[in-house]
This record gives sequence, C-alpha cells and structure tokens, in this order.
Amino acid sequence: MFTVRRKLLLSVLAASLGTVAVGAHAQTDKKDLVVGVTAGSNSDQWKLGIVPLLQKKGYKVKLVEFNDYVQPNQALAQGSLDANFFQHRVYLQKFAADQKLDLVEIVQGPIAPLGAYSSKRKSLNEVKDGDRFSIPNDPANLARALLLLQQNKLVTMKAGVDPLRASEKDIDSNPRKLKFVPLEAAQLPRSLGDVDYAIITGNFAVSSGLKLTEAVVLEKTPDYYLNVVAVKRADKDTQWAKDIADAYKSPDFKAVVDKNFPGYAKPSFLQ
Repeated sequence: MFTVRRKLLLSVLAASLGTVAVGAHAQTDKKDLVVGVTAGSNSDQWKLGIVPLLQKKGYKVKLVEFNDYVQPNQALAQGSLDANFFQHRVYLQKFAADQKLDLVEIVQGPIAPLGAYSSKRKSLNEVKDGDRFSIPNDPANLARALLLLQQNKLVTMKAGVDPLRASEKDIDSNPRKLKFVPLEAAQLPRSLGDVDYAIITGNFAVSSGLKLTEAVVLEKTPDYYLNVVAVKRADKDTQWAKDIADAYKSPDFKAVVDKNFPGYAKPSFLQ
C-alpha cells in the first residue's frame, strides 16, 4: 500500500513539475507581447520602428498607451504588461525601490529632451522677477528641471546635493524669486497659458503638439536620462526580451530614429 501511494505521489509531483516546466518554456518563447508606452513619441517609436522589426520575427505586439508615470510600472509588476517604454533609468530605479517592485532595464532608447517652453517669452534672458514656472511633480523629473534652471544660472543648488534627487528645498539661491508650480508631467503643456514658463518632459511636449525647436532652451541630456525598456527581472533573459533589445540596436531602428525623431538624445549605439 505504501509503495502504491508513493508511486501515486511521485506521479502527481512529476505531472506538476512538467506543467511548471511547460509554463516556463511558454513564457520564455512567447510570441504575443503587451507593451506599455506613453502617448506621443514613445508610442510612435514603437509603432514606426520596434513593432515592425518584432513582427518580422513572428511576434504580435499590442501597445497600451498611458498618460501618467505611475500606472505603466504597476501594470508591469502585476503582469498585465510584458514590458514598458516611457521612463529614464533614474525614475525606474527610484520608483522600483520606493514601491518595492523587481523591475529592471534591458536596453536604452531615444528620448525627447526636457525643455523650457513659453507662450509669453522668447528666451530665458527675458525672465522677470517673480515669474511662474510650472515644473514636473515627480521627483526624478523635478530634479531634471532644477538642474536645467541651474545650468542656465536662474537658481543655484546647495553644495553637496545629489543632482539626481534635488528638490525645491535644496535650492540655495533664487535671486529672481521665481515661483514654482508643480504639476503632473502630462498636465504641463496645458499650463503654458497660466505660467510664464513651463518645463516639460519631451514626450509630453511632443504629444501635445509642441516642437522641440520651439523650446526656449533644451537640456543637454546625460545618458542616465535616456529612456529605457523595463521588464520584470524574471523576464530579462527571455528570448523575447533579447529580441526587443536587439531591435533597438539594429540599423533599421537607427534609420527610423534618424528620419522621424531629429533632435532626440540617443544612446551611443544609435549615434
């Protein structure tokens, strides 16, 4: 009786392990991908460049567009997305740490530079005392905005402050007494009529109809502010993740970027 029960238990266990193995194999070799992007140039890069390359390898790709910087990572962590493309490395690392999400980047891609825009002034040389600046309210892009202002000598930050984590409380001097209006990144283009300057992340500037050439100034984008494709850590070595990374590094995608996204900051392999 013991032998029969033992054999039965072993057969059930083997069947269970077989199911797990098949499931893991299906996950590794899956051909249907769901990818989160933000509306505008991030979505367009996938539609014009990445999706066609993946389709040639037999993939079916569904793009899901978001209008904020929170849901795409939560959806990825929860499994309703396989990957996303909307954020830079600094934001991904901070968000993942704060929310305790096991997300990693697999490849960098182009990003429209953050810039200052104005419907009232033609340059930052026209800044007046007390001018209102709308700025991103998420910590990573707020730090970018303050760095842009410091680079243009409108504010100075306290000595020793990490420029990747700077906030308004880290401003050491603000001689023009500028006033800051923090807003969600997607709302910044709409604020142009209500402020003197709006510091807008590139993707939402482009998606709102603004042109990068219309900015009164653009940031000089360092590598850590390039956009990244993020996946769950458990998926980073799958074949489909490798194929996404390969698509970004291909000559075909470089040609798409050169033709359709002039002025974008790019990783070295696309330059």
